[in-house]
Amino acid sequence: MYSDSKIWIAKNNDRQYLLPRMANRHGLICGATGTGKTITLKVLAEAFSDAGVPVFISDIKGDLSGMSLCGEDSENMRSRIERFGLAEAGFTYKAYPTCYWDVFGEKGTPVRASVSEMGPLLMSQILDLNETQAGVLSLAFRIADDEGLLLLDLKDLRALIQYVGERADVYRLSYGQISSASIGAIQRSLLQLEDQGGALFFGEPALDLRDWITCAPDGRGMIHDMNCEKLFLQPRLYAAFLLWLLSELYELLPEIGDPEKPRFVFFFDEAHLLFKNASRQLLEKVELVIRLIRSKGVGIFFVTQNPADVPDTVLAQLGNRIEHALRAYSQSELKALKAAADTFRSNPAFDTAEAILSCGTGEALVQFLDEKGAPRMVERAFILPPQSLMGAAPDEVRSRMILESQTDLKYNRVIDRESAYELLVCRAARQNAAAVQPAEVPFEEEGGSAPEGQSAAGFPGAAASPDAGSSPAAVQNASPEKQVEDAAYEAAYIEYLNSRSKAQAASAAAGAASARADALRQQGLRVNYESRTIMALAAAACRDADEPAGTRESVSRAGAAPSAAASLGGNRTAAEVRAEEAAARKAEKEAAKAAREAAAAEKKKKSGSSILEKAAESAIRSGARSFGSQVGRSVFRGLFGSMK
Repeated sequence: MYSDSKIWIAKNNDRQYLLPRMANRHGLICGATGTGKTITLKVLAEAFSDAGVPVFISDIKGDLSGMSLCGEDSENMRSRIERFGLAEAGFTYKAYPTCYWDVFGEKGTPVRASVSEMGPLLMSQILDLNETQAGVLSLAFRIADDEGLLLLDLKDLRALIQYVGERADVYRLSYGQISSASIGAIQRSLLQLEDQGGALFFGEPALDLRDWITCAPDGRGMIHDMNCEKLFLQPRLYAAFLLWLLSELYELLPEIGDPEKPRFVFFFDEAHLLFKNASRQLLEKVELVIRLIRSKGVGIFFVTQNPADVPDTVLAQLGNRIEHALRAYSQSELKALKAAADTFRSNPAFDTAEAILSCGTGEALVQFLDEKGAPRMVERAFILPPQSLMGAAPDEVRSRMILESQTDLKYNRVIDRESAYELLVCRAARQNAAAVQPAEVPFEEEGGSAPEGQSAAGFPGAAASPDAGSSPAAVQNASPEKQVEDAAYEAAYIEYLNSRSKAQAASAAAGAASARADALRQQGLRVNYESRTIMALAAAACRDADEPAGTRESVSRAGAAPSAAASLGGNRTAAEVRAEEAAARKAEKEAAKAAREAAAAEKKKKSGSSILEKAAESAIRSGARSFGSQVGRSVFRGLFGSMK
């Protein structure tokens, strides 16, 4: 309760105040389960809000959401109000300006952070990486910075880790050893984080903490209730999120020294999770932030069950303390209780350790800083009741308030702009496109090599193009038919290159392919790899020009299937390219088979003609011989008869 410009938190014979100007010296609220820590947190948050200080609270059980509604009267409340004399002090039931937040967007406005903002240190904590794996992750972040790869969400980080793993040999000399085992461990941890819903937290729009340092129209500070019922089940993500809030706030706010009241106040419930299994580097960073953020007007209150849950280096920075009852059922717990009692400035009126054991629900030992920053003597007192609703707000009320808030309009829609994932996918696509382009192979005739000035891709080579360094003598020595063919083909190819639309380019490519096919056939050359490339150009031209399938045969005059249209920039997958190459090989085999059959038929035809010619010649010769013999015999007989 805010009274006389002070935060009235508890009462025994006297009022126990927390001075607002000492709130940035941080504080600790601890006690066993069921002793009243949540009520203490609510009373402090309400008082800071009345003082015009924005507040953040991590709501582990969801029972702090009732702060947006007025408290309800009851017999227990009336007795406490009368006992503490709160009515004379102006105690009334009232609602407080509240914004609801939720990392998963289920019970509040979504909260997001980018991977780059989280940084490699906190990401290593979330992913539970060892020292070697954390070093590899730091190298990956460094490579992303050097190559201009923006890391926004988890798919960006996964793509980056895969990219770094594939190029480990390239980066080894510049950045150090990158083991495949560490890459695999990081990828597995990222998959587990995605399965747990971590992908919902990383992304854009990222939270702008300036939206939290605001007040309601009536001047009261906004209370930002972060629902952590589901987030709490992932302790590492929960701890990293809270530590990220601290570091971001530290970087955002300027130095203001010791103001009359804090600029912002954090309440971190289940604070032991922030330090459990934390690395040495992380603990050092937390200690540094807690120590230095005081001069920026920020107060931090840790809520936990036992002071021993907080490291000593951090515990030494917590000047304001509220200790509810602790229970000691073992020797180790009793030892921890005595250690907690020794941290208070003793009061001769009672034994501190005994008081911690005997405090009832709603009762606590309180010790706050005075005007000079020195701790006052510990007092045993009763915590005041809250003015807002004790318990959770109904779901329909909370949903209505979320939809009506301006922050929900800003953060509810997910933004996925170009970042590392998209850039690396484009790089991989370009590399794959370059890999499927046909390599230049020698053009071979049957028993010879390619004609001079001709490349395996089907375009004029160096000797055929004056721009490529061909000699005038070589051009002049070519036959007139060859000059005409090359000139026509080169003109079609230039038209193809200069065309601006796909239709013009397709038409030019088809003309170039047809001209080259005619030239090859006129020269009587046997087309091998070159014919497949030419027909790939023709097939790509047909597809780009949206020609009917029937026109492809008129263009595909060399008789081979498409195989290299991807080299012309077509949007085809590697599977389509392989299918076309297989079709090309099949068509080539069929063409070769037909050629062999035609050659065999021609040979047979020639062989048959030769046999007929020989038979005719033999018949003529034999006829001539028989005719001569008959005439001779007739003459001989006539002469012999005359002689007779």
